[in-house]
Amino acid sequence: MRQIVVRTLRQAGFGDHDLIEAANGREAFEMTKSENPDLVLSDWNMPEMTGIEVLRQLRAAGNDVKFGFVTSESTPEMKDQAEAAGALFFIVKPFSAERFDEVFAPILG
Repeated sequence: MRQIVVRTLRQAGFGDHDLIEAANGREAFEMTKSENPDLVLSDWNMPEMTGIEVLRQLRAAGNDVKFGFVTSESTPEMKDQAEAAGALFFIVKPFSAERFDEVFAPILG
């Protein structure tokens, strides 16, 4: 999934941004704290911590990084939880370079 997201980001014209990958939710949480990225793209289901847990813990720690989900599953409840926790977007597979451009251009410029 991470490789597909990276490839799609490049196809959408965002290949010049530094991309850092995390293998699981706990690693994503720690890397977000230490690396201070401009944007976090998270899956919903990950080992060790889910994406929504990562987002909630970041917000609880006062981290207001731009955060959103690129995931293969979606329910209205998931979208509601993401929005309530402060997610900026919720992109569901199948996604395209055009969809990434539409969502990320206003965020990343």
